[in-house]
Amino acid sequence: MPEVENPDWPPRPQRAALILQQLGRLYPEARCSLDWRNPFQLLVATILSAQCTDERVNRVTPALFDRFPDAASFAAVEPEQVEPYVRSTGFYRNKARHIVGTSRLLQERHQGRVPKSMEALLQCPGVARKTANVVLTTAYGLNVGVTVDTHVRRLSNRLGLVAATDPPRIERELMALLPQSDWDLLSIRLIFHGRAVCKARRPACGRCGLAQLCPSYGPAR
Repeated sequence: MPEVENPDWPPRPQRAALILQQLGRLYPEARCSLDWRNPFQLLVATILSAQCTDERVNRVTPALFDRFPDAASFAAVEPEQVEPYVRSTGFYRNKARHIVGTSRLLQERHQGRVPKSMEALLQCPGVARKTANVVLTTAYGLNVGVTVDTHVRRLSNRLGLVAATDPPRIERELMALLPQSDWDLLSIRLIFHGRAVCKARRPACGRCGLAQLCPSYGPAR
């Protein structure tokens, strides 16, 4: 990983702002790629998206939500009855168990509704900060953190914005670089750039719109 404190580069907050600005030009319409109609559907879809593409999740959820339209319907069944609907997303037994467990918790504590706080969401089975951030930001417009998925983790290191490799520390370091109002924009635009250009195995540095700001590509110009 490039040295993030290289004196040849602008300070990290300044470079983070420039990177976000350029990402805005590259992906002006970037938004959550999961299909959802209400906060509960988004929560379930985000649980299913762990180690699975959003495209695959979007193929699965229409039939899933037709059979189980709300928390009450999931809470009334056993995970085994959900498994056939989510099998193709991978780790389907754990995901079905988490969805049913989360639905039961929502029924018991929140009248079947998805809460609007990080603390409450983290009590749901299978929900960590990444999932909670997606729901709070996308469904409720609440920027309480930065969503750190595999793309954000990879790109924030390649771009020299963080010195950490574990998601909690990455999130804290990214939050310190930009105003709170920009946290959601940074994560979703990094995700789009990771999918389109800065891929894990073969990043397309030669056509990267961030090349001049990236220490993994070369020295500052």
